[in-house]
Amino acid sequence: MDQRLINDMLPDYEDSKINRCVENTFSIWEETKEQLSTQLIFCDLSTPKSDGSFNVYDDIREKLVTKGIPKEEIVFIHEAGTETKKAELFAKVRSGQVRVLLGSTPKLGAGTNIQDRLIALHHLDCPWKPADLEQQEGRILRQGNQNKKVKIFRYVTENTFDAYMWQILENKQKFISQIMTSKSPVRACEDVDDTALSYAEIKALATGNPYIKEKMDLDIQVSKLKLLKANHTSQKYKLETDIAKNYPMQIAAQKERLAGLRSDAEAVRPIFENEDFSMIVSNKTFTDKKEAGTALLAACEGLKAIHTEGKIGTFHDFSLYAKFDAFNQRYIMTIKRKCSYLIEMGKDILGNLQRISNALSGIEKKMEETEQKLETLQKQLETAQEEAAKPFPKEKELQEKMERLAELNSLLNMDEKEMPQDQEKEVDQVADLPRRSVNYAGRVSEGRKGKIEKSSVLGRLKTTQRSMEKGWKNRNMQKKKPEQQL
Repeated sequence: MDQRLINDMLPDYEDSKINRCVENTFSIWEETKEQLSTQLIFCDLSTPKSDGSFNVYDDIREKLVTKGIPKEEIVFIHEAGTETKKAELFAKVRSGQVRVLLGSTPKLGAGTNIQDRLIALHHLDCPWKPADLEQQEGRILRQGNQNKKVKIFRYVTENTFDAYMWQILENKQKFISQIMTSKSPVRACEDVDDTALSYAEIKALATGNPYIKEKMDLDIQVSKLKLLKANHTSQKYKLETDIAKNYPMQIAAQKERLAGLRSDAEAVRPIFENEDFSMIVSNKTFTDKKEAGTALLAACEGLKAIHTEGKIGTFHDFSLYAKFDAFNQRYIMTIKRKCSYLIEMGKDILGNLQRISNALSGIEKKMEETEQKLETLQKQLETAQEEAAKPFPKEKELQEKMERLAELNSLLNMDEKEMPQDQEKEVDQVADLPRRSVNYAGRVSEGRKGKIEKSSVLGRLKTTQRSMEKGWKNRNMQKKKPEQQL
Protein backbone atom coordinates (compact mmCIF):
# COMPACT_ATOMS: atom_id res chain seq x y z
CA MET A 1 0.00 0.00 0.00
CA ASP A 2 2.52 2.61 1.23
CA GLN A 3 5.87 2.14 2.95
CA ARG A 4 5.04 4.87 5.48
CA LEU A 5 2.47 2.53 7.05
CA ILE A 6 5.52 0.63 8.35
CA ASN A 7 7.65 3.63 9.23
CA ASP A 8 6.51 7.26 9.19
CA MET A 9 10.09 8.36 8.50
CA LEU A 10 10.30 6.62 5.13
CA PRO A 11 9.91 8.81 2.01
CA ASP A 12 6.72 9.23 -0.01
CA TYR A 13 7.24 7.22 -3.19
CA GLU A 14 5.91 9.33 -6.07
CA ASP A 15 4.57 6.37 -8.08
CA SER A 16 2.78 4.62 -5.21
CA LYS A 17 -0.83 3.48 -5.23
CA ILE A 18 -1.90 6.46 -3.14
CA ASN A 19 -0.31 9.02 -5.45
CA ARG A 20 -1.78 7.35 -8.53
CA CYS A 21 -5.20 7.34 -6.87
CA VAL A 22 -4.85 11.03 -5.96
CA GLU A 23 -3.98 11.93 -9.56
CA ASN A 24 -6.92 10.00 -10.99
CA THR A 25 -9.35 11.34 -8.39
CA PHE A 26 -8.36 14.97 -8.96
CA SER A 27 -8.45 14.57 -12.76
CA ILE A 28 -12.01 13.20 -12.66
CA TRP A 29 -13.09 15.82 -10.08
CA GLU A 30 -11.88 18.57 -12.39
CA GLU A 31 -13.50 17.05 -15.50
CA THR A 32 -16.92 16.71 -13.81
CA LYS A 33 -17.14 20.04 -12.00
CA GLU A 34 -20.31 21.10 -13.82
CA GLN A 35 -22.11 17.76 -13.24
CA LEU A 36 -21.00 17.59 -9.58
CA SER A 37 -20.12 13.92 -10.08
CA THR A 38 -18.92 12.01 -7.03
CA GLN A 39 -16.26 9.37 -6.38
CA LEU A 40 -15.74 6.50 -3.92
CA ILE A 41 -12.37 5.34 -2.58
CA PHE A 42 -12.23 1.98 -0.77
CA CYS A 43 -9.33 1.25 1.60
CA ASP A 44 -9.43 -1.63 4.10
CA LEU A 45 -5.73 -1.72 5.11
CA SER A 46 -5.74 1.64 6.88
CA THR A 47 -8.05 3.75 9.03
CA PRO A 48 -8.12 7.44 10.02
CA LYS A 49 -6.15 8.21 13.21
CA SER A 50 -6.25 11.14 15.58
CA ASP A 51 -2.80 10.64 17.12
CA GLY A 52 -0.95 12.31 14.24
CA SER A 53 0.58 9.11 12.89
CA PHE A 54 0.54 8.36 9.17
CA ASN A 55 -2.61 6.86 7.62
CA VAL A 56 -3.82 6.56 4.05
CA TYR A 57 -7.07 8.49 4.60
CA ASP A 58 -5.51 11.72 5.87
CA ASP A 59 -2.69 11.50 3.31
CA ILE A 60 -5.16 11.31 0.40
CA ARG A 61 -7.28 14.16 1.71
CA GLU A 62 -4.28 16.43 2.32
CA LYS A 63 -2.95 15.81 -1.19
CA LEU A 64 -6.35 16.41 -2.81
CA VAL A 65 -6.79 19.64 -0.84
CA THR A 66 -3.33 20.75 -1.94
CA LYS A 67 -4.32 20.16 -5.58
CA GLY A 68 -7.38 22.39 -5.17
CA ILE A 69 -10.34 20.31 -3.97
CA PRO A 70 -12.19 22.02 -1.07
CA LYS A 71 -11.71 20.10 2.17
CA GLU A 72 -15.46 20.03 2.89
CA GLU A 73 -15.99 18.04 -0.35
CA ILE A 74 -13.76 15.20 0.93
CA VAL A 75 -15.27 13.14 3.76
CA PHE A 76 -14.46 9.89 5.56
CA ILE A 77 -17.33 7.51 6.33
CA HIS A 78 -15.75 7.14 9.79
CA GLU A 79 -16.73 10.74 10.58
CA ALA A 80 -20.42 9.75 10.50
CA GLY A 81 -20.66 7.89 13.80
CA THR A 82 -24.47 7.53 13.98
CA GLU A 83 -27.18 6.43 11.57
CA THR A 84 -28.55 9.99 11.49
CA LYS A 85 -25.16 11.40 10.53
CA LYS A 86 -24.74 8.68 7.90
CA ALA A 87 -28.11 9.57 6.35
CA GLU A 88 -27.09 13.24 6.23
CA LEU A 89 -23.74 12.37 4.68
CA PHE A 90 -25.30 10.11 2.05
CA ALA A 91 -27.77 12.86 1.15
CA LYS A 92 -24.86 15.28 0.60
CA VAL A 93 -23.13 12.73 -1.65
CA ARG A 94 -26.30 12.22 -3.68
CA SER A 95 -26.70 16.00 -4.12
CA GLY A 96 -23.03 16.55 -5.01
CA GLN A 97 -22.08 18.60 -1.94
CA VAL A 98 -19.61 15.87 -0.95
CA ARG A 99 -17.76 14.74 -4.05
CA VAL A 100 -15.12 12.34 -2.67
CA LEU A 101 -16.08 9.76 -0.05
CA LEU A 102 -13.50 7.43 1.51
CA GLY A 103 -14.33 4.32 3.51
CA SER A 104 -13.89 0.60 4.10
CA THR A 105 -15.96 -2.31 2.82
CA PRO A 106 -17.85 -2.93 6.12
CA LYS A 107 -18.80 0.73 6.46
CA LEU A 108 -19.55 1.49 2.79
CA GLY A 109 -20.91 -1.88 1.72
CA ALA A 110 -24.49 -3.14 1.82
CA GLY A 111 -27.17 -0.54 2.47
CA THR A 112 -25.22 2.43 1.09
CA ASN A 113 -27.40 4.19 -1.49
CA ILE A 114 -25.28 6.99 -2.96
CA GLN A 115 -25.21 5.96 -6.61
CA ASP A 116 -26.99 9.01 -8.05
CA ARG A 117 -23.88 10.96 -9.17
CA LEU A 118 -21.12 8.34 -8.81
CA ILE A 119 -18.72 8.51 -11.74
CA ALA A 120 -15.67 6.58 -10.43
CA LEU A 121 -14.77 3.88 -7.92
CA HIS A 122 -11.21 3.29 -6.64
CA HIS A 123 -9.98 -0.03 -5.14
CA LEU A 124 -6.77 0.71 -3.23
CA ASP A 125 -6.43 -2.86 -1.96
CA CYS A 126 -7.80 -6.31 -2.72
CA PRO A 127 -10.69 -7.55 -0.56
CA TRP A 128 -10.47 -11.01 0.97
CA LYS A 129 -13.87 -12.30 -0.17
CA PRO A 130 -15.59 -12.16 -3.59
CA ALA A 131 -18.70 -10.88 -1.81
CA ASP A 132 -16.73 -7.85 -0.57
CA LEU A 133 -15.73 -6.93 -4.11
CA GLU A 134 -19.32 -7.38 -5.25
CA GLN A 135 -20.54 -5.10 -2.47
CA GLN A 136 -17.97 -2.44 -3.32
CA GLU A 137 -18.81 -2.32 -7.01
CA GLY A 138 -22.51 -2.62 -6.19
CA ARG A 139 -22.37 0.96 -4.89
CA ILE A 140 -21.83 2.32 -8.43
CA LEU A 141 -23.13 -0.41 -10.75
CA ARG A 142 -26.81 -0.12 -9.91
CA GLN A 143 -30.06 1.50 -11.00
CA GLY A 144 -30.50 5.17 -10.26
CA ASN A 145 -27.03 6.26 -11.41
CA GLN A 146 -27.29 9.32 -13.65
CA ASN A 147 -24.04 8.46 -15.46
CA LYS A 148 -24.35 6.06 -18.39
CA LYS A 149 -20.66 5.16 -18.18
CA VAL A 150 -18.59 4.90 -15.00
CA LYS A 151 -14.93 4.17 -14.21
CA ILE A 152 -13.59 1.52 -11.84
CA PHE A 153 -9.89 1.64 -10.88
CA ARG A 154 -7.99 -1.24 -9.30
CA TYR A 155 -4.51 -0.35 -8.10
CA VAL A 156 -1.94 -3.18 -8.15
CA THR A 157 1.80 -3.02 -7.44
CA GLU A 158 4.08 -5.29 -9.41
CA ASN A 159 6.08 -8.00 -7.63
CA THR A 160 4.06 -7.78 -4.41
CA PHE A 161 1.31 -9.75 -2.73
CA ASP A 162 -1.31 -7.88 -4.76
CA ALA A 163 -1.09 -10.39 -7.60
CA TYR A 164 -1.35 -13.29 -5.19
CA MET A 165 -4.33 -11.80 -3.39
CA TRP A 166 -6.23 -11.26 -6.64
CA GLN A 167 -5.29 -14.82 -7.65
CA ILE A 168 -6.77 -16.19 -4.42
CA LEU A 169 -9.89 -14.09 -4.91
CA GLU A 170 -10.32 -15.49 -8.43
CA ASN A 171 -9.93 -19.08 -7.21
CA LYS A 172 -12.53 -18.51 -4.49
CA GLN A 173 -15.03 -17.07 -6.97
CA LYS A 174 -14.48 -19.99 -9.37
CA PHE A 175 -15.14 -22.47 -6.59
CA ILE A 176 -18.29 -20.62 -5.50
CA SER A 177 -19.53 -20.54 -9.10
CA GLN A 178 -18.95 -24.29 -9.46
CA ILE A 179 -21.05 -25.00 -6.40
CA MET A 180 -23.84 -22.55 -7.24
CA THR A 181 -24.20 -23.54 -10.91
CA SER A 182 -23.57 -27.31 -10.47
CA LYS A 183 -21.43 -27.27 -13.62
CA SER A 184 -18.72 -29.36 -12.02
CA PRO A 185 -18.61 -32.30 -9.60
CA VAL A 186 -15.88 -30.54 -7.58
CA ARG A 187 -16.93 -30.22 -3.94
CA ALA A 188 -13.65 -29.33 -2.21
CA CYS A 189 -11.39 -26.30 -2.24
CA GLU A 190 -8.14 -25.50 -0.46
CA ASP A 191 -8.11 -21.97 0.93
CA VAL A 192 -4.97 -19.93 1.58
CA ASP A 193 -4.77 -17.55 4.51
CA ASP A 194 -2.21 -14.84 5.16
CA THR A 195 0.08 -17.19 7.17
CA ALA A 196 0.13 -20.12 4.75
CA LEU A 197 2.83 -18.73 2.44
CA SER A 198 6.32 -20.09 2.92
CA TYR A 199 9.38 -17.91 3.43
CA ALA A 200 10.72 -18.93 0.03
CA GLU A 201 7.54 -17.71 -1.65
CA ILE A 202 7.70 -14.39 0.20
CA LYS A 203 11.29 -13.93 -0.99
CA ALA A 204 10.28 -14.83 -4.55
CA LEU A 205 7.46 -12.31 -4.55
CA ALA A 206 9.62 -9.57 -3.03
CA THR A 207 12.45 -10.04 -5.52
CA GLY A 208 10.23 -10.45 -8.57
CA ASN A 209 11.25 -14.06 -9.20
CA PRO A 210 9.75 -15.13 -12.58
CA TYR A 211 9.26 -18.65 -11.26
CA ILE A 212 6.50 -17.53 -8.93
CA LYS A 213 4.56 -16.06 -11.85
CA GLU A 214 5.09 -19.27 -13.81
CA LYS A 215 3.77 -21.22 -10.81
CA MET A 216 0.68 -19.03 -10.53
CA ASP A 217 -0.03 -19.44 -14.25
CA LEU A 218 0.47 -23.19 -13.99
CA ASP A 219 -1.87 -23.34 -10.99
CA ILE A 220 -4.64 -21.88 -13.15
CA GLN A 221 -3.90 -24.13 -16.12
CA VAL A 222 -3.65 -27.29 -14.01
CA SER A 223 -6.90 -26.40 -12.21
CA LYS A 224 -8.68 -26.00 -15.55
CA LEU A 225 -7.27 -29.26 -16.89
CA LYS A 226 -8.20 -31.09 -13.68
CA LEU A 227 -11.72 -29.71 -13.96
CA LEU A 228 -11.93 -30.88 -17.58
CA LYS A 229 -10.65 -34.30 -16.54
CA ALA A 230 -13.16 -34.45 -13.67
CA ASN A 231 -15.95 -33.63 -16.12
CA HIS A 232 -14.60 -36.26 -18.55
CA THR A 233 -14.46 -38.86 -15.77
CA SER A 234 -17.95 -37.95 -14.58
CA GLN A 235 -19.26 -38.24 -18.12
CA LYS A 236 -17.48 -41.57 -18.50
CA TYR A 237 -19.09 -42.93 -15.32
CA LYS A 238 -22.48 -41.78 -16.58
CA LEU A 239 -21.89 -43.50 -19.92
CA GLU A 240 -20.82 -46.69 -18.16
CA THR A 241 -24.04 -46.60 -16.10
CA ASP A 242 -26.06 -46.06 -19.29
CA ILE A 243 -24.21 -48.92 -21.02
CA ALA A 244 -24.62 -51.35 -18.13
CA LYS A 245 -28.14 -50.44 -16.99
CA ASN A 246 -30.14 -47.65 -18.64
CA TYR A 247 -29.77 -48.48 -22.33
CA PRO A 248 -30.36 -52.26 -21.88
CA MET A 249 -33.51 -51.54 -19.84
CA GLN A 250 -34.83 -49.03 -22.39
CA ILE A 251 -34.03 -51.34 -25.31
CA ALA A 252 -35.73 -54.27 -23.58
CA ALA A 253 -38.80 -52.10 -22.84
CA GLN A 254 -39.03 -50.95 -26.47
CA LYS A 255 -38.66 -54.51 -27.73
CA GLU A 256 -41.43 -55.64 -25.40
CA ARG A 257 -43.66 -52.77 -26.50
CA LEU A 258 -42.93 -53.51 -30.15
CA ALA A 259 -43.93 -57.15 -29.68
CA GLY A 260 -47.15 -56.04 -27.96
CA LEU A 261 -47.97 -53.58 -30.74
CA ARG A 262 -47.45 -56.26 -33.39
CA SER A 263 -49.77 -58.60 -31.51
CA ASP A 264 -52.41 -55.85 -31.16
CA ALA A 265 -52.05 -54.98 -34.86
CA GLU A 266 -52.85 -58.60 -35.76
CA ALA A 267 -55.90 -58.52 -33.46
CA VAL A 268 -57.16 -55.25 -35.04
CA ARG A 269 -57.22 -56.48 -38.67
CA PRO A 270 -60.39 -58.64 -38.33
CA ILE A 271 -62.24 -55.71 -36.72
CA PHE A 272 -61.86 -53.49 -39.76
CA GLU A 273 -62.28 -56.33 -42.24
CA ASN A 274 -65.65 -57.31 -40.71
CA GLU A 275 -68.34 -54.66 -41.14
CA ASP A 276 -70.57 -56.14 -38.40
CA PHE A 277 -70.43 -54.08 -35.20
CA SER A 278 -70.39 -55.66 -31.76
CA MET A 279 -69.49 -54.24 -28.34
CA ILE A 280 -70.06 -55.42 -24.78
CA VAL A 281 -70.86 -52.68 -22.23
CA SER A 282 -71.68 -53.49 -18.60
CA ASN A 283 -72.00 -57.21 -19.48
CA LYS A 284 -74.51 -56.46 -22.23
CA THR A 285 -73.86 -56.97 -25.96
CA PHE A 286 -74.74 -54.14 -28.35
CA THR A 287 -74.82 -54.41 -32.14
CA ASP A 288 -76.18 -50.92 -32.68
CA LYS A 289 -73.54 -48.19 -32.53
CA LYS A 290 -75.89 -45.56 -31.15
CA GLU A 291 -77.04 -47.78 -28.32
CA ALA A 292 -73.47 -48.85 -27.57
CA GLY A 293 -72.34 -45.22 -27.43
CA THR A 294 -75.16 -44.30 -25.05
CA ALA A 295 -74.30 -47.26 -22.83
CA LEU A 296 -70.64 -46.18 -22.74
CA LEU A 297 -71.51 -42.70 -21.47
CA ALA A 298 -73.88 -44.14 -18.89
CA ALA A 299 -71.18 -46.52 -17.64
CA CYS A 300 -68.72 -43.65 -17.34
CA GLU A 301 -71.21 -41.55 -15.36
CA GLY A 302 -71.74 -44.50 -13.03
CA LEU A 303 -68.00 -44.65 -12.27
CA LYS A 304 -67.98 -40.88 -11.64
CA ALA A 305 -70.80 -41.19 -9.12
CA ILE A 306 -68.86 -43.69 -7.00
CA HIS A 307 -65.52 -41.91 -7.51
CA THR A 308 -63.68 -44.89 -8.94
CA GLU A 309 -62.29 -46.30 -12.18
CA GLY A 310 -62.69 -49.71 -13.72
CA LYS A 311 -63.62 -51.89 -16.64
CA ILE A 312 -66.82 -50.93 -18.41
CA GLY A 313 -66.80 -53.28 -21.42
CA THR A 314 -64.94 -55.01 -24.27
CA PHE A 315 -64.56 -54.39 -27.97
CA HIS A 316 -63.56 -57.67 -29.64
CA ASP A 317 -60.28 -58.68 -27.91
CA PHE A 318 -59.72 -55.24 -26.36
CA SER A 319 -60.84 -54.33 -22.81
CA LEU A 320 -62.33 -50.88 -22.16
CA TYR A 321 -61.50 -49.06 -18.91
CA ALA A 322 -62.73 -45.61 -17.88
CA LYS A 323 -62.12 -42.99 -15.18
CA PHE A 324 -63.17 -39.41 -14.45
CA ASP A 325 -60.48 -36.73 -14.41
CA ALA A 326 -61.83 -34.38 -11.73
CA PHE A 327 -59.17 -31.73 -12.32
CA ASN A 328 -59.90 -31.31 -16.04
CA GLN A 329 -63.56 -32.40 -15.75
CA ARG A 330 -63.42 -35.08 -18.46
CA TYR A 331 -63.68 -38.85 -18.97
CA ILE A 332 -60.58 -40.82 -19.96
CA MET A 333 -60.90 -44.25 -21.62
CA THR A 334 -58.07 -46.79 -21.76
CA ILE A 335 -58.15 -49.49 -24.45
CA LYS A 336 -56.07 -52.46 -23.29
CA ARG A 337 -54.77 -55.64 -24.77
CA LYS A 338 -51.00 -56.21 -24.91
CA CYS A 339 -50.52 -52.44 -24.89
CA SER A 340 -52.66 -49.56 -23.66
CA TYR A 341 -54.16 -46.69 -25.72
CA LEU A 342 -55.71 -43.60 -24.14
CA ILE A 343 -58.54 -41.53 -25.59
CA GLU A 344 -60.63 -38.66 -24.23
CA MET A 345 -64.37 -39.27 -24.09
CA GLY A 346 -66.72 -36.56 -25.34
CA LYS A 347 -70.46 -35.99 -25.22
CA ASP A 348 -70.98 -37.13 -28.81
CA ILE A 349 -72.25 -40.73 -28.74
CA LEU A 350 -71.02 -41.77 -32.18
CA GLY A 351 -67.93 -39.61 -31.85
CA ASN A 352 -66.69 -41.71 -28.94
CA LEU A 353 -66.93 -44.88 -31.02
CA GLN A 354 -65.01 -43.17 -33.81
CA ARG A 355 -62.27 -42.22 -31.33
CA ILE A 356 -61.96 -45.89 -30.35
CA SER A 357 -61.62 -46.88 -34.01
CA ASN A 358 -59.03 -44.17 -34.64
CA ALA A 359 -56.95 -45.32 -31.66
CA LEU A 360 -56.92 -48.90 -32.92
CA SER A 361 -56.15 -47.90 -36.50
CA GLY A 362 -53.18 -45.86 -35.24
CA ILE A 363 -51.38 -48.94 -33.91
CA GLU A 364 -49.45 -49.33 -37.19
CA LYS A 365 -48.07 -45.79 -36.81
CA LYS A 366 -47.07 -46.47 -33.20
CA MET A 367 -45.20 -49.57 -34.38
CA GLU A 368 -43.12 -47.45 -36.77
CA GLU A 369 -42.36 -44.90 -34.02
CA THR A 370 -41.32 -47.67 -31.63
CA GLU A 371 -39.05 -49.25 -34.24
CA GLN A 372 -37.36 -45.86 -34.77
CA LYS A 373 -36.89 -45.39 -31.01
CA LEU A 374 -35.42 -48.88 -30.73
CA GLU A 375 -32.99 -48.21 -33.58
CA THR A 376 -32.00 -44.85 -32.01
CA LEU A 377 -31.36 -46.47 -28.64
CA GLN A 378 -29.18 -49.16 -30.20
CA LYS A 379 -27.12 -46.49 -32.01
CA GLN A 380 -26.82 -44.49 -28.79
CA LEU A 381 -25.56 -47.61 -27.02
CA GLU A 382 -22.88 -48.12 -29.67
CA THR A 383 -21.83 -44.46 -29.48
CA ALA A 384 -21.71 -44.59 -25.67
CA GLN A 385 -19.46 -47.66 -25.80
CA GLU A 386 -17.09 -45.86 -28.17
CA GLU A 387 -17.02 -42.68 -26.05
CA ALA A 388 -16.51 -44.58 -22.80
CA ALA A 389 -13.43 -46.27 -24.27
CA LYS A 390 -11.77 -42.94 -25.17
CA PRO A 391 -9.12 -41.62 -22.73
CA PHE A 392 -8.95 -38.01 -21.54
CA PRO A 393 -7.64 -36.16 -24.64
CA LYS A 394 -5.44 -33.74 -22.64
CA GLU A 395 -3.97 -36.29 -20.24
CA LYS A 396 -0.43 -35.82 -21.57
CA GLU A 397 -0.64 -32.04 -21.26
CA LEU A 398 -1.99 -32.35 -17.71
CA GLN A 399 0.81 -34.70 -16.64
CA GLU A 400 3.50 -32.46 -18.13
CA LYS A 401 2.16 -29.36 -16.40
CA MET A 402 1.69 -31.19 -13.11
CA GLU A 403 5.31 -32.39 -13.28
CA ARG A 404 6.52 -28.85 -13.99
CA LEU A 405 4.35 -27.52 -11.16
CA ALA A 406 5.81 -30.09 -8.79
CA GLU A 407 9.31 -29.00 -9.84
CA LEU A 408 8.46 -25.36 -9.16
CA ASN A 409 6.94 -26.20 -5.79
CA SER A 410 10.04 -28.14 -4.88
CA LEU A 411 12.37 -25.37 -6.03
CA LEU A 412 10.42 -22.68 -4.24
CA ASN A 413 10.12 -24.88 -1.12
CA MET A 414 6.38 -24.21 -1.04
CA ASP A 415 5.35 -27.60 0.25
CA GLU A 416 7.76 -27.71 3.22
CA LYS A 417 6.62 -26.04 6.42
CA GLU A 418 9.71 -26.96 8.47
CA MET A 419 13.40 -27.35 7.55
CA PRO A 420 16.07 -29.55 9.15
CA GLN A 421 18.41 -27.58 11.40
CA ASP A 422 21.44 -28.13 9.14
CA GLN A 423 19.57 -26.94 6.09
CA GLU A 424 18.12 -23.97 7.99
CA LYS A 425 21.64 -22.82 8.97
CA GLU A 426 22.89 -23.10 5.40
CA VAL A 427 19.92 -21.14 4.03
CA ASP A 428 20.51 -18.43 6.64
CA GLN A 429 24.13 -18.20 5.55
CA VAL A 430 23.13 -17.84 1.90
CA ALA A 431 20.46 -15.28 2.80
CA ASP A 432 23.08 -13.06 4.45
CA LEU A 433 24.87 -12.45 1.14
CA PRO A 434 24.86 -8.85 -0.24
CA ARG A 435 21.69 -8.08 -2.10
CA ARG A 436 20.09 -5.45 -4.27
CA SER A 437 17.94 -2.84 -2.56
CA VAL A 438 14.18 -3.17 -2.97
CA ASN A 439 11.81 -0.23 -2.76
CA TYR A 440 8.31 -0.59 -1.32
CA ALA A 441 6.54 -0.01 -4.61
CA GLY A 442 7.75 -3.44 -5.65
CA ARG A 443 10.46 -2.33 -8.10
CA VAL A 444 14.03 -3.52 -7.75
CA SER A 445 16.45 -0.63 -8.06
CA GLU A 446 19.82 -0.99 -9.70
CA GLY A 447 22.66 -1.68 -7.26
CA ARG A 448 25.74 0.46 -7.15
CA LYS A 449 28.52 -0.33 -9.57
CA GLY A 450 31.04 -2.78 -8.21
CA LYS A 451 28.59 -4.10 -5.58
CA ILE A 452 27.99 -7.86 -5.49
CA GLU A 453 24.42 -8.63 -6.55
CA LYS A 454 22.31 -11.11 -4.62
CA SER A 455 21.69 -14.42 -6.36
CA SER A 456 18.11 -15.44 -7.11
CA VAL A 457 16.05 -17.41 -4.61
CA LEU A 458 16.07 -20.37 -6.99
CA GLY A 459 19.87 -20.24 -7.28
CA ARG A 460 20.38 -20.05 -3.53
CA LEU A 461 18.07 -23.00 -2.90
CA LYS A 462 19.82 -25.05 -5.61
CA THR A 463 23.18 -24.27 -3.99
CA THR A 464 21.82 -25.36 -0.61
CA GLN A 465 20.43 -28.56 -2.05
CA ARG A 466 23.75 -29.45 -3.73
CA SER A 467 25.74 -28.78 -0.56
CA MET A 468 23.36 -30.96 1.47
CA GLU A 469 23.63 -33.83 -1.03
CA LYS A 470 27.42 -33.54 -0.97
CA GLY A 471 27.43 -33.66 2.83
CA TRP A 472 25.20 -36.74 2.87
CA LYS A 473 27.49 -38.53 0.38
CA ASN A 474 30.58 -37.77 2.50
CA ARG A 475 28.86 -39.14 5.59
CA ASN A 476 27.89 -42.36 3.78
CA MET A 477 31.49 -42.81 2.55
CA GLN A 478 32.82 -42.38 6.09
CA LYS A 479 30.43 -45.04 7.36
CA LYS A 480 31.43 -47.50 4.63
CA LYS A 481 35.23 -47.22 5.31
CA PRO A 482 35.13 -48.77 8.84
CA GLU A 483 32.87 -51.55 7.50
CA GLN A 484 35.41 -52.34 4.75
CA GLN A 485 38.28 -52.42 7.31
CA LEU A 486 36.37 -54.86 9.51
